[in-house]
Parts: sequence; structure tokens; C-alpha cells
Amino acid sequence: MSKTYYNEEDLGKFGEISEWQPELGKKFFDYYGSVFKPGALSAREKALIALAVSHAVQCPYCIDAYTKDCLTKGSDEEQMMEAIHVAAAIKSGAVLVHGVQMMNKAKKLSM
Repeated sequence: MSKTYYNEEDLGKFGEISEWQPELGKKFFDYYGSVFKPGALSAREKALIALAVSHAVQCPYCIDAYTKDCLTKGSDEEQMMEAIHVAAAIKSGAVLVHGVQMMNKAKKLSM
């Protein structure tokens, strides 16, 4: 297997980000933990959202973590892939809608 920039072992070191800035690290982890508690959305639904966002922001650590989290919380492969397709549709739509900005600018410059 070829070496990659991302090391799977680094995911386990996530808690160490507080080492050089404990106060902000604690605030982040307190917030992060609160966000993922069941509320209006179930923990399972939040895991699916996190998996989709992980793909949209292309974070391999998050993809690994939330793939496992989704499976642990009862999502199946079809649901997980559907969530990823939702993220892909939103991301591609966001790129395309910005084409309107280009079109407006091109029209203005062509006048």
C-alpha cells in the first residue's frame, strides 16, 4: 500500500488538539459534544448529516469516524449512500448557482 498524507492513526489523536490551547480546545469539545446529543434530531440522523458533510468537505478522518458512527447507530449502506448523494447534489448545485454570478458579470462586461 502506498503512503498517503492522511494517517488513519491520527484520528485517534484528535483529542490532542487541546494540548497547545487547552481553553479553546475544551470549548470546542464541549460544543462538539453538545451538538451531537439527541435533540430535535436523533443521534442517528445527526451521524448521517455528519457523514454527508464529511464527504462535502472531503475529510478522510471524518469519513472514517462517521461511517463507523452511522453503522453503530443503525444506518445501513443504502441510507449512508443516499446521504452522500444529498451532499453531492447540494455541493454541485452550489457550484452551478454561482454560474449566475459569472453570467451577470460576463453580460455586464459585454455591454
